[in-house]
Amino acid sequence: MEIRKRWSDFLFREVSIAPLIAFRIVIGLLFLFSTVRFISNGWIKQLYIDPPFHFTYLGFDWIRPLPNDWMYLPFIALIVASLGIIFGAFYRFSSILFFLAFTYVELLDKSYYLNHYYFVSIIAFLLIWLPAHAQFSIDAKRSPSIQRNTIPQWPIFILRFQLGIVYCFAGIAKVNSDWLLEAQPLRMWLQAFRDLPLVGNLLATSWVAFVFSWFSCFYDLTIPFFLSKAKTRNIAYFFVIVFHILTWLLFPIGVFPWVMIFSTLIFFPASFHNKWLNPLQKWLRWKSIQTELKITRSKPVIACLSVFIIVQLLIPFRYLVYPDNLFWHEEGFRFSWRVMLMEKKGYATFYVEDRATKGSIEITNSDYLSPQQIDQMSRQPDMILQFAHFLGEKYADTTLHFGSKSVHLWRPKVSADVYVTLNGRPNQHFVSRETDLMQEEYNLKHRKWILPLEK
Repeated sequence: MEIRKRWSDFLFREVSIAPLIAFRIVIGLLFLFSTVRFISNGWIKQLYIDPPFHFTYLGFDWIRPLPNDWMYLPFIALIVASLGIIFGAFYRFSSILFFLAFTYVELLDKSYYLNHYYFVSIIAFLLIWLPAHAQFSIDAKRSPSIQRNTIPQWPIFILRFQLGIVYCFAGIAKVNSDWLLEAQPLRMWLQAFRDLPLVGNLLATSWVAFVFSWFSCFYDLTIPFFLSKAKTRNIAYFFVIVFHILTWLLFPIGVFPWVMIFSTLIFFPASFHNKWLNPLQKWLRWKSIQTELKITRSKPVIACLSVFIIVQLLIPFRYLVYPDNLFWHEEGFRFSWRVMLMEKKGYATFYVEDRATKGSIEITNSDYLSPQQIDQMSRQPDMILQFAHFLGEKYADTTLHFGSKSVHLWRPKVSADVYVTLNGRPNQHFVSRETDLMQEEYNLKHRKWILPLEK
């Protein structure tokens, strides 16, 4: 009972709304920038319209891209929703619209999975429930009764918690022999900068790779705690800026560094946010109405927050139910905040074979997949299996020509010869051509047909 009371007291302690308002504006701007960048780079056509096949997530096979130029519609919705979040206009609707449109796009094809896309979906989901429009918003202008200067602490806490989850689990994931004892894959990646003037030779040295590996592990494991303490917050945020700008300069990871740099401002107190919110409100002639908030403790809120926290803590550990090397089979790898942990490349050749005559044809992967899809598929077992099933369905009940013979396939055998290299190891056989992939089910069970990693 004592723990429950302290938990309730903590969640419903009265605090200023300023950090939440600042977070709404900043994250909305990042949402808008990312969407416009995606459209301007031509990625909608390249990633979702052109490829004839998409790697859906298990249980979400029913989600399909909209036909042709209709695929631009979700991105238009994302722009509208981002503006609604920034200005607090029809805020609940805007948050729901952004979450649904963004998550829909992300579920279309796991070839394009990134940790920061998953993070954006979670943040968009949380925004739906947070009173981030209760001050300095069009909604508050239209309905002054919703204006609040203070709120319960739980909305700000849950955002800080989610950011802490990203960092801490990224740090936990780095506690492995490849990262700490071999400085891999950083040692390989940094070799690409050998020709840079002044710093190239330095970056290419092994000891720098080891320093980066150990520092980044320590950074991820500790930075949320340093940001949470007033005495260490400023220096910790300095390291946030340096760390993420450095990774942005060295590696092609898109807007993720900027998302983390600006999102972590939620750890700063209300006085920090008011330093730029107050001049902005004055410039826009915003008149704040002083309203008192009677904070009532809600058991449903406590229950939902507790469930959310437990789920976020458990999902990254689901890999423990699978045997063997996680980086090799990647079962439980996604949605666990494993950021830039491995260099894994594969080469996959698929064959469609007649079971009776043993005649076969070799598949040209690029006939059905984009370069990025091929790159991702060639090293991820679930995607290899999905593509094999796609080929089996495509060639079922068709006639193929094997030399001078014509054979009608009813249930063809589909196999793949796959070789993969992981973190600098030599190429190893990943999938044997002897395996009939049409006989393997696509589910969450351990895939025994993956050949084991040779240490």
